[in-house]
Amino acid sequence: MDAPKERWLTLGQAAKLLGVAQSTVRAWSDAGRLPVFYTPGGHRRFKEADLETFLSRNGAGSRPRNAATVLIVDDDPRLRELIRVNLEYDGMTVREAGTAEEGLRALDDDPPDLVLLDVMMPGLDGWTMLQRMRERHGVDALPVIMFSGKTDGGAERAEASGAQAFVGKSALDPLSLVEQAKALLRVRVTS
Repeated sequence: MDAPKERWLTLGQAAKLLGVAQSTVRAWSDAGRLPVFYTPGGHRRFKEADLETFLSRNGAGSRPRNAATVLIVDDDPRLRELIRVNLEYDGMTVREAGTAEEGLRALDDDPPDLVLLDVMMPGLDGWTMLQRMRERHGVDALPVIMFSGKTDGGAERAEASGAQAFVGKSALDPLSLVEQAKALLRVRVTS
């Protein structure tokens, strides 16, 4: 009797099976969380059995079933990806919006547990989005961390506008941001 044949998956197939972005699978394999094989051409391949084991140890989508959902609203796709990978690595479900208008629609469709909001965006800026969020969902409905490349007075304005934190982009440390997000989510869950 022949042994079952191993099934190898591409990066895209692995991401789909795990329920995360391809960049997250790359980060996990680079960090040694997922076993990976590299083809002679440098492409990643994953054993389906290894991915199934990973899922069984870590839960569906490699996140706990009650994972917090974070919405990132920023017009810079590279920054969104950097933040998303770090949040997903820590078990959070992440959604993205490239404009304030997309962010407001995402909030109306399915409110997240936390919003990470850029101040400077084309069209509606982050301050206007925050105001509209508060009008639609209530002042204390959703915790918000604001971002901006311009830091003058940002922290004071963020606090006055009802945001829980303000981070200047030039000083942005993804690991620190993940810790801030986790701290805000813990406070929200325990209160």
